[in-house]
Amino acid sequence: MRATYMYKAGDVRVIDVPDPVIQEPTDALVRVVNACICGSDLHPYHNLPATPGGRPMGHEFVGVVEDVGGDMSTLRKGDFVIAPFAWSDGTCEFCREGLQTSCRHGGFWASNGIGGGQAEAVRVPLADGTLVKVPVDVDSALLPSLLTLSDVYGTGYHAALKGGVRAGTTVTVIGDGAVGLLAVLSARQLGAERIILMGRHKVRTDLGVEFGATDVVAERGAEGIAKVRDLTGGDGTHVVLEAVGHMPAYEQALGVVRPGGVISRVGVPQYDDAPVGFPSLFGPNITLTGGPAPVRAYVDRLLPDVLDGKVAPGKVFDRTVDLTGVPDGYQAMHEREALKVLVRP
Repeated sequence: MRATYMYKAGDVRVIDVPDPVIQEPTDALVRVVNACICGSDLHPYHNLPATPGGRPMGHEFVGVVEDVGGDMSTLRKGDFVIAPFAWSDGTCEFCREGLQTSCRHGGFWASNGIGGGQAEAVRVPLADGTLVKVPVDVDSALLPSLLTLSDVYGTGYHAALKGGVRAGTTVTVIGDGAVGLLAVLSARQLGAERIILMGRHKVRTDLGVEFGATDVVAERGAEGIAKVRDLTGGDGTHVVLEAVGHMPAYEQALGVVRPGGVISRVGVPQYDDAPVGFPSLFGPNITLTGGPAPVRAYVDRLLPDVLDGKVAPGKVFDRTVDLTGVPDGYQAMHEREALKVLVRP
């Protein structure tokens, strides 16, 4: 079959690899119907060192079950499924607590011998605990929105939930990528009173307004912080959802959060030395939270509104490619010519 591998920064190739096969009785084989390129995939695209043999890519996909192991009980061949970006058993104490990204027996796609989602098929370990069956056909117009439940929608929701967004909350969202825009949507769903989106790409921020942003701040750094402070009477907002992962975004979050507020980070941090001392967090009683979203815990909660058409998170996809076009898709996202690229193997 064909699969996407990255060999070093900027070097993405679609190559032939062996077809996946059932290895454990708890496995399922899934034929990928839709996958995508994530903003976090751009981190290795920018800085991956030379990697002999390459590394498989992709952690978001939906598809059809092609085969199941002998111990499978909830799925059968032909089921359409959503694959959260972490696989998990669904039974350990962390899974039962809704923290599947810390599953004692789980892991992540494209690592430790498990293939990536930017491929024609994937072997899914612990499939009963991981995969979510959905009653749709493979030609459903809802597929792009269902695909967001594998990562970016659940991640935006996780940011808002961990931030404590509720009715009456004021929120700043930093980042106009797919996660930031779906954090806007999630904050609106949780009842935020005011949502300030910090982003400078108008096509994206216009979608953010459609999703529920009440204000857009295009300025960055000190100028952007001053603008948010001005919009909030000098106080800043109760919650800041940081969906970028770079130090300037974290510094911006510190600048716009109000005393007693919460910074919720879901952008994968590309730094190790974020300030957390007296002047930054301790003195003004600011809470820092966030982390990898246990999206498996949120799929059942978010799925009904997607199926009913009440929300359309799939609008974050603005370009579609086949597997052959995946390298161009990476380049388009790198150049900010595409917000999020859908892949149809």
